[in-house]
Amino acid sequence: MTMGAVRIKPMQQKHWDQVKKIFKSGIATGIATFETTAPTWDKWNAGHFTFARLVAIHHNEVVGWAALSPVSNRCVYDGVAEVSIYLADTYKGKGIGKMLLKNLIAISESNNIWTLQAGIFTENTPSVKLHESVGFRIIGYREKIGKLKDTWKDNYVLEKRSKIVGIK
Repeated sequence: MTMGAVRIKPMQQKHWDQVKKIFKSGIATGIATFETTAPTWDKWNAGHFTFARLVAIHHNEVVGWAALSPVSNRCVYDGVAEVSIYLADTYKGKGIGKMLLKNLIAISESNNIWTLQAGIFTENTPSVKLHESVGFRIIGYREKIGKLKDTWKDNYVLEKRSKIVGIK
């Protein structure tokens, strides 16, 4: 799947160093995640679905990634997944995030995922807009849901229900 010179491919372990670098850049913004350090490949790998891991490649360099993780180990939530998406700083605002999310949505539906959700810090307006552009909607607001360093953070809960998988 391509758009210009950017290709969307399944993430492999060989991409991890570049994925981790982008993740660390997101951590450094203070508005992307509650994580304060990037995990090892083994830890990250264990927490994400194997079928829903994508990288955006431009000139053999990973410039963005997206993945799904289960929201619960309870069987009733087998069709619900949490979205993670990160872009290299110089590739933000170029449509790559939308490419990644559209591909992730298609893959999720082909794997019987009926609901995608995302928790996004309220100050991360570009991420909220990106998710809304592919059909997510804000379904909630969590005030001071967690502390990042010494700062309480609020976030929006966004959701996208499949129109082709699960209850319609």
